[in-house]
Amino acid sequence: MIIGVIGKANVGKSTFFNSATDLSVPSANYPFTTIHPNLGISYVREKCVCREFGVQDNPQHSICIDGNRFVPIKLIDIAGLVPGAHLGKGLGNKFLDDARQADALIHVVDASGSTDPEGKVVEKSQGDPLFDIKFVEEEFDQWLLSIVNRDWNKTSREMTNQKLKLEQILTKRLSGLSVSSDTISNALTTIGLINKNPDEWTQDDLLEFVRLIRKNSKPLLILANKADVSSSQENIKKIKQQNNIVIPCASEGELVLRKGAKKGLWYYLPGDSNFELKDKDLLNEQQKKALLIIRSVLDKYGSTGVQEAINTVCFNLLNLIIVYPVEDEIKLSDKKGNVLPNALLLRKGSTAKDLAINIHDDLAKGFMFAIDVRNKQRIGADYELKHNDVIKIVSTTSRG
Repeated sequence: MIIGVIGKANVGKSTFFNSATDLSVPSANYPFTTIHPNLGISYVREKCVCREFGVQDNPQHSICIDGNRFVPIKLIDIAGLVPGAHLGKGLGNKFLDDARQADALIHVVDASGSTDPEGKVVEKSQGDPLFDIKFVEEEFDQWLLSIVNRDWNKTSREMTNQKLKLEQILTKRLSGLSVSSDTISNALTTIGLINKNPDEWTQDDLLEFVRLIRKNSKPLLILANKADVSSSQENIKKIKQQNNIVIPCASEGELVLRKGAKKGLWYYLPGDSNFELKDKDLLNEQQKKALLIIRSVLDKYGSTGVQEAINTVCFNLLNLIIVYPVEDEIKLSDKKGNVLPNALLLRKGSTAKDLAINIHDDLAKGFMFAIDVRNKQRIGADYELKHNDVIKIVSTTSRG
C-alpha cells in the first residue's frame, strides 16, 4: 500500500511528509522545491492487543509504545501541480505519472489562502483553496482522459474485431495505474456505458468515466494545512461544506512536537491530543510561543491532523485492518520467542489464506487451517479476518 501526497506547489506538502515520516527532505517557501518524489515510511496508529492479552510484546517490523501499535505504511511526496499540468506545464506529466502508483491520495491544501495557483506567496486570504482543490482534481482527470483517449478509434476496433469486452480493453489501457477490472466495470455500469458502443461515446462520457475511475481507484482525503493560521478558519468551514473527508492540519506544529519529543523536552506520541512538558525551564522564548500556538490547535481540533490523516486514509478510504500473525498460539510468539512480532495491514475482506500468502508463499501452498487465538477455534482458508485478529497459520510446508 502506498499513500500519495499531492497538491499544488508550495502548500506545505514536504512539511507534512517530514512530520509524517520523521525524514528531512528540502522544504522552502518557493514553488518546485520537490522535483523528484520522496519515498518514506509513515505509521498507522492503533491500540495494540498486548494490553488485552496482558503480555509484553516485542515487535519486529512495527513499533509499540505504551500500548499503541504503530504499523508502517509507505508514503510518497509528489512534487506540486500547477494549472495546465496535464499539458506538461511545470513538469506536470512527470508529477502526475508519479501519482499513478499510489493506492490513495492525501491532497494537501493551503487553507490559509497564502499562495496563488502557481504556488507563489500572496497576502493571506488572497489565495483560494477551493479553486486549488478543483484544479488539482481536474488536472488528474484530464491526465487520465489523455490516456484513455489515446487511439480511442483503435479501442473501438479491437472490441469489434477481437470480440473483447470493453472493460478488458480499458483494464489493459489503464494497467499502469493500479485500476482493477472490477473498478472499470462498476464505473461503466454506474454511468450507463457498459452496453454503449465506444464509437458513440462523447468526450463528456469519457470525462465522467475517468472522473469516477479516479475517485474509486485513488480515493482522496483533503488535508487543510496551515490550520494554525488565523485566515484558515473560514476557509476550512468552506472546504468542509464542499468535501466529504477533510482533516484540518498544522504539519509544522507536528514537526515541532516530534522533534521536541526526540530531544526529551516533552512527552508526545503522534496523534496525541496533548503533550507533557518535562522541564519548562529548558525552553527558550521562541519555543514557548510556538507551543502556545500548537496547544491552541490541539484544543480546537483534538490533534495536529497528521496522524489522523494517515489513519483516516488507511481505515476509512483503503478499508484496511490490522492482523497479528503468530506461530505459538499460547505464547503469542514467533519461533524465536518474539511476542506479537508482526502487525500486518490487510484489505478488509481478506481471508486466512490471504494472510498466509502475505506472510510467505510456502505457508499458503501447504495451508491446512488457521487458529483464532482468542477462542482457540480452528478456522478455514475462507475465514474473513477481523480487525485486530490474532491468528496462527497451520501449514504442511515450512516457511522458506
